Amino acid sequence: MDGSSRKPLRLKGYDYSLGGYYFVTVCTKDRVSHLRRGAHCAPEALPPLTAAGRIAEQAVLQISAHYPGVIVDKYVVMPNHVHMLLVLPSDNGRALRAPTLSRIVRAWKETVTKTLGKAIWQKSFYDHIIRNEADYLRVWNYIDTNPARWAEDPYYIAQES
Repeated sequence: MDGSSRKPLRLKGYDYSLGGYYFVTVCTKDRVSHLRRGAHCAPEALPPLTAAGRIAEQAVLQISAHYPGVIVDKYVVMPNHVHMLLVLPSDNGRALRAPTLSRIVRAWKETVTKTLGKAIWQKSFYDHIIRNEADYLRVWNYIDTNPARWAEDPYYIAQES
């Protein structure tokens, strides 16, 4: 698929700098397992992070330091993707323009790429605007239980080993 036929992923007309809760998924290019190695994930035996996975996790943990007021409420680093539940503040109290979701994710991906010295991410990312408490709980539970369901995950590729 060439770049001209990519389906737009952002909600048209939505201001992604608005405060609120966002579910984000970022995949590795071609879904290669750069972040963890191992055929099976389970909560009690999650395969260890690779060097790239440790860098990706550290970058997740630094998001709030780079964007005051932005909270990483929940995340998981899977073998070939990362899920994050991000909270953007309703009012960041700064005169500068509020960070957009795209700006935050782009900076996170760039940090990992620069630290690794190579690009591992696919273009763009998936996002879902969380609209209510039931939606929040569904997403939080999805992230929390994702490792136990790795073999059924839509991003699973049986290349692990």
